[in-house]
Amino acid sequence: MSAKSIMFMGTGSDVGKSLIVAGICRALNNRGLKIAPFKPQNMSNNSAVCCDGGEIGRAQALQARAARVEPINAMNPILLKPEHANRAQLILRGKRIVSLSAREYFAVRKKYLPDILASFAELKSEYDYILIEGAGSASEINLRANDLANFGFARAVNIPVVLIGDISRGGVIASILGTFSIIEKNDNNLIIGSIINKFLGDKALFAKGINIIKQTSKREVFGLVPHFEKANKLPSEDSLALEQKQKAKNNGQIFIAVPRLSRISNFDDLDPLMAEKGVFVKIIEPGKPIPQNADLIIIPGTKATIADMEYIYQQGWDIDIKAHVRANKPVLGICGGYQILGQEIEDNLGIEGKARHIKGLGLLEIKTSLTEKKSLYYEEAIHLASKKKISGYHMHMGESWGEDCKRPFAKIGIKKEGAISKNSLIMGTYLHGLFAQDEFRRWFLQFLGAKQNNRLNYEAEIEQILDELADHLETHLDIDAMMEKAR
Repeated sequence: MSAKSIMFMGTGSDVGKSLIVAGICRALNNRGLKIAPFKPQNMSNNSAVCCDGGEIGRAQALQARAARVEPINAMNPILLKPEHANRAQLILRGKRIVSLSAREYFAVRKKYLPDILASFAELKSEYDYILIEGAGSASEINLRANDLANFGFARAVNIPVVLIGDISRGGVIASILGTFSIIEKNDNNLIIGSIINKFLGDKALFAKGINIIKQTSKREVFGLVPHFEKANKLPSEDSLALEQKQKAKNNGQIFIAVPRLSRISNFDDLDPLMAEKGVFVKIIEPGKPIPQNADLIIIPGTKATIADMEYIYQQGWDIDIKAHVRANKPVLGICGGYQILGQEIEDNLGIEGKARHIKGLGLLEIKTSLTEKKSLYYEEAIHLASKKKISGYHMHMGESWGEDCKRPFAKIGIKKEGAISKNSLIMGTYLHGLFAQDEFRRWFLQFLGAKQNNRLNYEAEIEQILDELADHLETHLDIDAMMEKAR
């Protein structure tokens, strides 16, 4: 088997590339085809653990789920995870190998093209089609030399490209035709057509616009895709999506406050809570206080624990969190948020920059030492307070220990996981994804005071939305015409 391939690039960031690819993955799988997603290079702090070890971007994990295949590290061979200042972790085939500044990475990135091509070749032998997602904008000609994410890859494997534009931003005709006009001729020749995404209103009113794009670009327009409202319920890769996920306040709801850390990561931990009726999850923006009427504060994961501990102090959130605790209300820290709850965080090896240590919030009797080894694995556990089964994944660098670890959050066999304070108000765990378990989530919300009036099946809802997305794209895109041009 040698898969046919097609690549989807955008006129800019956040035009909906990830969602279009996910929807087509599900649509083609529904036709009985074996599909794999692929993204040569990604930049995100929201990642997922792979079944074969390592991590890939959250978007590629969602696309794999849409295709009904297990996520593997070959689907996203290079992942850049911003950690502090202008540096990022370089994840190669799922494993962290080095931290580099943007300038350092651009100077050496061409040496990673063989790794990308090897990953792509691995997928080609196993699938019918590979749907490839570009990164950022296809027209960043200032970054074209040694590009790995867009036309640099497309040219290396000679695959057709579909260009996606976002009409909701305005200027979609200029953004699409402008891309054609400024990119290199050989890059231009790979583009087989375009998609106009996130349309609102009467499609007939844009008929002339479609004709202008067709006639001027001399390429197809494969569809005008209306805004898909349920997209904000799917796991997101970009933290900008957090605002879109927040919903209006309801009577009798549970109010959960989440400070937006500067390096917030794996924030899809919050998605199942946001999906619950009667629960309001508010992201607290920098410069804003944490509201006193919050029922729970969650300190989320972070890619740079010490930097975000400093950030909490800078925002004055440490004062708000401690006032919340004095009011006998609970705090939950997840992963980096768990480390932040402790007495001290030490980085003797300079994992996050220069070697140093910092005082934590002091709400848990634990200390954390950052280590070079990165924990990346799934785990099933029993949450001790509820006796409910939970499962999740570890994705952290560091080890925590101390008196409160004797009161673990959960147990895996005889192994203790996480910590709880003496008064049971402060909880910390390294397990990401625990709220996706319906029974545990219901118990936890009842613990906060919620009435049991909702039977949300979170995972089933995600599957239903992916099927609805596939139907949406089958209706508004000429998928057959695109796939005929795949090679």
